[in-house]
Amino acid sequence: MITRRQLLTTGAALLAGGAALSQATRAVAAATGPAATQPPQPPAPGASYTPVVTLNGSTLPWRMEHGIKVFHLIAEPVKREFAPGMVVNCWGYNGSTPGPTIEAVEGDRVRIYVTNRLPERTAVHWHGVLLPNGMDGVGGLTQPHISPGKTFAYEFTLDRHGTFMYHPHSDEMFQMAMGMQGFLVVHPRQAPPPRIDRDYLIMLHNWYVEPGTYTPNPMVMTDFNIWTMNSRIFPGVDPMVARTGERVRIRIANISMHDHPMHIHGFNMTVTGTDGGWLPASAQWPETTVLVPVGNVRVVEFVAHAPGDWAFHCHKSHHTMNAMSHDVPNLYGVNLEGVDQRISRLVPQYMSMGRNGMGDMQDMAEMGMRLPENTLPMMTGKGPFGQLEMGGMFTVIKVRDDLAAGDYRDPGWYTHPEGTVAWEVPDEEVKRLFG
Repeated sequence: MITRRQLLTTGAALLAGGAALSQATRAVAAATGPAATQPPQPPAPGASYTPVVTLNGSTLPWRMEHGIKVFHLIAEPVKREFAPGMVVNCWGYNGSTPGPTIEAVEGDRVRIYVTNRLPERTAVHWHGVLLPNGMDGVGGLTQPHISPGKTFAYEFTLDRHGTFMYHPHSDEMFQMAMGMQGFLVVHPRQAPPPRIDRDYLIMLHNWYVEPGTYTPNPMVMTDFNIWTMNSRIFPGVDPMVARTGERVRIRIANISMHDHPMHIHGFNMTVTGTDGGWLPASAQWPETTVLVPVGNVRVVEFVAHAPGDWAFHCHKSHHTMNAMSHDVPNLYGVNLEGVDQRISRLVPQYMSMGRNGMGDMQDMAEMGMRLPENTLPMMTGKGPFGQLEMGGMFTVIKVRDDLAAGDYRDPGWYTHPEGTVAWEVPDEEVKRLFG
């Protein structure tokens, strides 16, 4: 038997359309500010690499102290706007999840101060980095845990370039589930050909946030309902932009509990590296979908030869949805005549859905169906031709002929040349052609 509470959470709460933020949520969103992509920092003097860009994120500043590049990470509770209409209580670094990207150059000696402002102890592991054992960051094994209010320093030389991560190795299950992770990118001092024009970073993660609440449940092991790129949900994920003909690199890290087949539209990608290092040319392979396993990095590259707005997303269809509930009754093909009216006596504004598929969700939202506070509809986002009906791990690669080098601003929607958009065919023509 379906209880009234289940109706509230599954029928009206999870599968309804969007609602305006409550006054409290608006206040939180105003406090967090926009989660906009920051422009890349200039390369180090004498180096030839292209600086990285973390979508909806930033790069950690540093300073030189006696020949050592010094960084400061602060582990702390943060509020992250996943998308307009949803702000989540997370843990992260320096006010963000993922934390700011640490960017350095091969051969750099780095010292990373980590201050703990969490309510429990922590430690930081430098995932994929080859370093002295005592700097590996496994609390209780290679170092004491960092108690609340204390600061530890990690110091090592970056002997090889590549794409690495940092994350806790202290109460790892809880802290990583709350959003504690970040990139550590080490560039070659002299970048080998071919030249990379745009270098993007994407961190994949999963969460379970009960509809109507603000805090993830770290105890959930498999049945997640929120899937993010850099702790953002489409349409809150910024696009990746490029000028026609530029070579684009995307470094994708997976700190979630699921593998993710990341699919590109419009181009073939070449897999060029992992968190274990770069692949020689003879070992690279072409893909349109690259599987990013748990705890791994995959680096892909492509030439943006075709202008347009091209989708980039996880190909697990549930991972491009929001606020999923997997125990909802299957109503496809069911005659629901009169059901909504009877149920609405118990659950005001209830509308059953799924009878003809799920594509009418946004229409129902615009008809007045409301979500619990701080909850997003399953399908979100509008494009130039209407509802995109996507969410979660989805963004757009925007390639333009007239984009200036180094310009990362959103150029807006693509203007298609005349005669290059799929069109509706009149019934009469279909009947003439096919009977």
